[in-house]
Amino acid sequence: MSLTEARFHDLVDATQQTLEDVFDESELDIDLESSAGVLTVKFENGSQLIFSRQEPLRQLWLAAVSGGFHFDYDEESERWMCDKSEEQLGEMLERIVLQQAGAELDFEGL
Repeated sequence: MSLTEARFHDLVDATQQTLEDVFDESELDIDLESSAGVLTVKFENGSQLIFSRQEPLRQLWLAAVSGGFHFDYDEESERWMCDKSEEQLGEMLERIVLQQAGAELDFEGL
């Protein structure tokens, strides 16, 4: 674990704020809930995305209809990368939001 606890929390906080901004600026009818480090995005069709921080592992977790995904922060690229597929968080979210909500959103930079 190369990330300190403080840096990890700063990165997750910044990521969750970026996510909230993207969803707030979208035309989607969604509900956002943020509590105790967990960000929940509820789409109009009832499906959800749940982002949670896993402090002991220094990972950001995403639960979606298509499954659960774990992301490690890559200092070199300054991106959250899936620990299984090595896909960037932003790329995966673009695909997942299209599948779950039928909307194309830009998660560039995540």
